[in-house]
Amino acid sequence: MFKTHAHRTMDMTEGPLLTKVLFFSLPIMLSGILQLLFNAADTIVVGRFAGNEALAAVGSVGSLNNMIISLFVGLSIGVNVLVARFTGAKDAERVSETVHTAVLLSLVGGAVLAVVGFVAARPLLEIMGSPEDVIDLAELYIRIIFVGMPVQMLYNFCAAVLRAVGDTKRPLYFLTIAGVINAGLNLVFVIGFKMSVAGVALATIISQAVSAVLVTRSLMLMDGPTRLHLNRLSIKPHIMRMIIQIGLPAGIQSCMFSLSNVVIQSSVNSFGSIVIAGNAAGANVGNFVYQAMNTFQQAVTCFAGQNIGARKPRRVLTSMYVSLFWAFSFGVVFGVLSCVFGAQLLSLYSTDPAVIQVGLNRMYIVCGPYFLCGIMDVMTGVLRGVGYSLLPMIVSLMGACVFRIFWVMTVFAANRTMDCLMVSYPVSWTLTFFVLVGIFAVLWKKKIKPRYTPEELAAR
Repeated sequence: MFKTHAHRTMDMTEGPLLTKVLFFSLPIMLSGILQLLFNAADTIVVGRFAGNEALAAVGSVGSLNNMIISLFVGLSIGVNVLVARFTGAKDAERVSETVHTAVLLSLVGGAVLAVVGFVAARPLLEIMGSPEDVIDLAELYIRIIFVGMPVQMLYNFCAAVLRAVGDTKRPLYFLTIAGVINAGLNLVFVIGFKMSVAGVALATIISQAVSAVLVTRSLMLMDGPTRLHLNRLSIKPHIMRMIIQIGLPAGIQSCMFSLSNVVIQSSVNSFGSIVIAGNAAGANVGNFVYQAMNTFQQAVTCFAGQNIGARKPRRVLTSMYVSLFWAFSFGVVFGVLSCVFGAQLLSLYSTDPAVIQVGLNRMYIVCGPYFLCGIMDVMTGVLRGVGYSLLPMIVSLMGACVFRIFWVMTVFAANRTMDCLMVSYPVSWTLTFFVLVGIFAVLWKKKIKPRYTPEELAAR
């Protein structure tokens, strides 16, 4: 029998989508914002109590850590889409197969990555050009982080299962608990035990282990096909293949965005320390705007997946329109607020007027039109939800990575100003959005719509 905890999950195939998409998204939004706040607290503790070398060591591996996390989150999207689709189709057996395959795959994949990362940590840091005065600390930090990869991957995959059936509140609770534990352990290890970067890394993996245990236990206590039975853990090759087919392109796409930002950052570095500091502060404020919008990408992926599974294509379109509306609305409101109160927000990072002005200029150009990034992400999400993950990866590779590199080498080379460099962001979002809209329209007409009867196409 197909059943779940009705008070915790959400049937995305019935009812008004305008409110359902919003209520589904708000806990994810809060989770992302809380995570940013906890990360900021980590940085403050390291910088204030462990010293500049420790702060530099943690910062020097930030891009590597972010790319690994992007890959995890991308792969978990494959789990999310499959569980949502099979839930919509009321296919209990395949939901159960996906859950058990995902959990074991996360542990095996995390263990392999932990071993490889632990061994390759030093060579990776040398390739990245880590300075000699921080490379030993950076190596210690990233090796401990790599040890925690299995629990980090387990959390992401299990949380993806919960989101696929509409439960976005419990991942928020678990992240909050883990974040508080992380912050407390940072104080104990760094200030109390003087463990420096080792203390920060240890606090991170302990808190991640707590969140992984909580989310795994929640699956073990659920009703219906999403319930996890440890004695049924096995990897079904056909399920694993589908998870990778959907999830790997999503992970690579996220990595490509990180890579393109590295290219932009290298150009920013040419302007000196004042500009670097101002740009970093503006980017940190912008991250909060991005979190507010990106939740609707996750929402539309789940809603599209469930309704494709339930053979309700009209609701797929409606969920896309609703998600575009909410992403646009939140993007405009948060973008405008960040610009209006930009000086006050930036003063939390620096009191230098020159740094604040650089940050403001970035926010006017990037945060003001940030809604373009939000609606672009929604189009990526709906394509993933209906089963097409490779195409948005290719489009994003061209729009985010190739286009921005082209911009740096041509337009920016002819007009070397920060404003010119920052304009590459909204231009790339706009181009990518329209290409994704065109691709979705063609796929809908040629591939998706013909699968359904006139009655199914008309069903609300």
